[in-house]
Amino acid sequence: MNRRDFIDKSVKASLAFTIVPRSVLGGANFIAPSDRINLAYIGVGKQSYTLMNGLSNCKEVLIHAASDVDSKKLNNFILETTKTQTTLRKPSIQMKGYGVYRELLERKDIDAVVIATPDHWHAQVAVDAARAGKDIYCEKPLALTIAEGRAMVNASRKYDRVFQTGSMQRSSYNFRQAVNLIRNGYIGQVKEVNVAIGEPVKQCDLPTMPVPKELDWDMWVGPSMYRGYHPILAPRLEDPEWAGWRWYRDFGGGYITDWGAHMFDIVQWALDMDRSGPELFLPPKKPMAQHGLSFIYKNGVKVNHTPWGEHNAIQFIGTEGKIEVSRSFLRTSPERLASLKLTAQDKLVYHSDNHYQDWIDAIKKRSKPICDVEIGHRTSSVCNAVNIAYELQKDLKWNPEKEEFNNYSANLMRSRSYRGEWDFNAF
Repeated sequence: MNRRDFIDKSVKASLAFTIVPRSVLGGANFIAPSDRINLAYIGVGKQSYTLMNGLSNCKEVLIHAASDVDSKKLNNFILETTKTQTTLRKPSIQMKGYGVYRELLERKDIDAVVIATPDHWHAQVAVDAARAGKDIYCEKPLALTIAEGRAMVNASRKYDRVFQTGSMQRSSYNFRQAVNLIRNGYIGQVKEVNVAIGEPVKQCDLPTMPVPKELDWDMWVGPSMYRGYHPILAPRLEDPEWAGWRWYRDFGGGYITDWGAHMFDIVQWALDMDRSGPELFLPPKKPMAQHGLSFIYKNGVKVNHTPWGEHNAIQFIGTEGKIEVSRSFLRTSPERLASLKLTAQDKLVYHSDNHYQDWIDAIKKRSKPICDVEIGHRTSSVCNAVNIAYELQKDLKWNPEKEEFNNYSANLMRSRSYRGEWDFNAF
């Protein structure tokens, strides 16, 4: 054997001993540090625990940090997350909490963030996160205004971020089956859709009360116009109620955005309007009406915001059948459609059974997840346009391409003024 052959055989032999499968090193669930996705949470109210449990069960995920303006909520989230990750036998780390989210975004070891703040913070936090190079999961509704949603899209595209909107109904059987049936014509041509959700946004008239010592109230209000504290807006950790900020202008959009971000989203999906939207909004002319608005798409499909018999549910009426769907039921006419096994001959929509894992997989592949930021923006635009029409009590034409109304006042309401130095367009 000459010297070259000897060296070649020696190197191959050594590789056989040093290149060991990951499954041998750490078991079937072993994840190398380089393959982990390090998460941080911004906003840790009640919804953050659902998100934490869902994402913790993704084997690639390790939660490193969190931020909130309420120190008690922040400390509790860190405690519960540490317990969960220990139970799941995740690597042991010391989670860190931040009162100021921008300090968290400066960390280079954080790959992605989960935004679960009140709606009035979504845009500012998202564009800051995109600029910091973080991938993003943002709770629905995506944006408090139409202009904020478009800025979130533009920032995500500019910095090439993977962005999942938390419209998790797209990752469940009932809604996916309904959408596939509609897209493939199983109930003929859809003519009308009835959506049963709660009332539009309202003005905040809550009295000012003393601020809890653990809460930075000025930071909680953030970019919105300042108003005094009330526990309905920001309940304390020990309060059982969900936060009521979602019902009030400047912080949320009422049930129209809270549940509309789910149900109008499915309408958009079923009608193949994820890159578009309705063209006409027809509100009732009665002041303070709670329902009765309709919007119409270019193809003539009419969607009614009306209590049609079920709550938080949708009724699709076609020329050859009907579909009624919610989280708890899928009813079809003909009945056989509910459990119909679709085939390769059908044109099937994006399939996801796990909204959290879908985002993680998209991060690894650098692809668009099932509810990409553009989709989330289009749905929240529908919700916001519905609220605008209810408030103005005027018929409004909407151009989905230009994202403009035919009405000066309505166009002003596409955005809002920001307080202080905050600026959602600074990216």
